[in-house]
Amino acid sequence: MKIAIYGYGNLGRGVECATLNHPDAELVAVFTRRPPETVKTALPGTPVYAADRLLEFKGQIDVLIICGGSATDLPEMTPMLAAHFNVIDSFDTHATIPTHFAAVDRAAVETGHLALISAGWDPGLFSIARLYASAVLPNGQDYTFWGRGISQGHSDAIRRIAGVVDARQYTVPVEEALSAVRAGETPVLTTREKHRRECYVVAAEGADLARIEREIKTMPNYFADYDTTVHFVTLDELRRDHAGMPHGGSVIRNGKSGFSGEHTHTVEFRLALDSNPEFTASVLVAYARTIHRMAGRGSIGCKTVFDIAPADLSPLSPEELRAHML
Repeated sequence: MKIAIYGYGNLGRGVECATLNHPDAELVAVFTRRPPETVKTALPGTPVYAADRLLEFKGQIDVLIICGGSATDLPEMTPMLAAHFNVIDSFDTHATIPTHFAAVDRAAVETGHLALISAGWDPGLFSIARLYASAVLPNGQDYTFWGRGISQGHSDAIRRIAGVVDARQYTVPVEEALSAVRAGETPVLTTREKHRRECYVVAAEGADLARIEREIKTMPNYFADYDTTVHFVTLDELRRDHAGMPHGGSVIRNGKSGFSGEHTHTVEFRLALDSNPEFTASVLVAYARTIHRMAGRGSIGCKTVFDIAPADLSPLSPEELRAHML
């Protein structure tokens, strides 16, 4: 499959890296909104073009992987690009996924293209874990814990605030809540009781720190519902102490079975990631494979990971899957 990258930040670089481990993926090009001559790719020889040249490549790209931020980029980019290409994104603002889906579906259906949104690990792999566990244990309760790790989307949202030079945001589970759930309990937890958020922010010289902190803590869908701590640091401190991009978390479902609910079962799906963008990028490339296959079968419109058959994710044949995976 011939793939292209639209947007070359941490995630775009991760997609470029992921093509090394997915032998059926050929990277055609990187498209950037920056001057192409200023973009240094990780792999020598990767072609880089200005974003406004993308339409010149219609017919040469099987799947366009859109590597923008969920706060402002993807709501505009994905519907616009789905009108011209088969596309995939990692949109992760859970509260507005239905709205994003509707906009992308409309654009893709009108032009006969196929799109997949919200393909990553959450939403994405964690979504599937929640679906499987709740289907198997209907009498139960789901819990999702993220971190401790850096959220790319939340860090990007902070960087969009006026006066912010750079930022990292750590999502941190509340240990008491996580321990109770792992012990088989089914507490009713508010958003604030499950996670807290730690922000490390580099502000521009002379910026209003109180305003920046206020905008972070009151940002809807990102920070308003959490106990949030904001630390202002220097750029050198940020690069020294927060250069990595770790993340992870768990989906846990505690459920009951038996004639009177006498037996408790716990299902847990856990990820521990050294590099959030590289892992997310590998998920995107795997799901690009599904889009390529489904488009070849005539599928159009917008899809989510719930609509994808597991066999379409694997490069193995159905015979190989039955022999080695089943």
